Amino acid sequence: MSGHTHTHGHDHRSGHTRNRLALTVVLNSAITVAQVIGGIISGSLALISDALHNLSDVLAVVLAWVAHYLSGKPRTGRSSFGLQRAEILAAFINALVLMGISVFLVVEAIRRFMHPGEVDPVWMFWLGLLGIVANGISVLILHGGRNHNLNMKAAYLHLLGDTLTSVAVVAGALCIHFLGWYWIDPVVTLLISAYLAVHTWSILRESVEILMQMSPAHLDPDKVSRAVASVEGVRSVHHIHIWKLNDERIHFEAHVVLPADSLVSETASIHKKIKEMLKAGFGINHVTIQFEYKNKTEADCDC
Repeated sequence: MSGHTHTHGHDHRSGHTRNRLALTVVLNSAITVAQVIGGIISGSLALISDALHNLSDVLAVVLAWVAHYLSGKPRTGRSSFGLQRAEILAAFINALVLMGISVFLVVEAIRRFMHPGEVDPVWMFWLGLLGIVANGISVLILHGGRNHNLNMKAAYLHLLGDTLTSVAVVAGALCIHFLGWYWIDPVVTLLISAYLAVHTWSILRESVEILMQMSPAHLDPDKVSRAVASVEGVRSVHHIHIWKLNDERIHFEAHVVLPADSLVSETASIHKKIKEMLKAGFGINHVTIQFEYKNKTEADCDC
């Protein structure tokens, strides 16, 4: 009964997440079309740049939706873990795109400093305001799920960054209309670029760590090794591998040396102790152990 309830709750949350992502795709597609048309009519490069940013949001959210769908697929003989890493791969791609957008914004800001152009601030204002409203709604839609995993966080940051870009467009329109401050647009653009780069770096770093099967940054392998070696019935431990399948599941593999030659049935209690200790002390939820006696103390395994 409890397993069925858990599965039903997970499926319900997954369906809710996909619905959220689908709604943001519709909203951002509408903004993109409107801003491209407005940018062409008004001659505003800022609007067209914002439209391109919105287009990247659409692609990012579609990628997040597809990855979330694939991650729920059951495992098979060939994909023994299922496709749970699809969301990490999507987060990595989205983070790279966000970094690219940050660089693009810096280049555009420098270009506008050197060659400020004449634009129609009225079109900039109203379409920028449309971007704030629509992107703001999208941000609120994804706000609750942004901490579920890296994939959702990357999509959320895409939309938050575009909301800030739309704010910059509106601020630029007001300053151009009332004060003639054409330089304000590139200044705000640089601030947005810095914001995106700082917040995207953590997603990029963590997704690379997971894809490269590195030990989680918050876990010290030596400390984990000492903890396992201190378990009753364990003589020593070596060949330790700690890695993350996704941003929720931490795996642990090791060779555990026993002080005496034991039956396989006798190792069950030791395995249980190690598993419970790793779960309680380090949040490790998948443990694979190879028990040994009078082993060779080679530096590392053949793999």
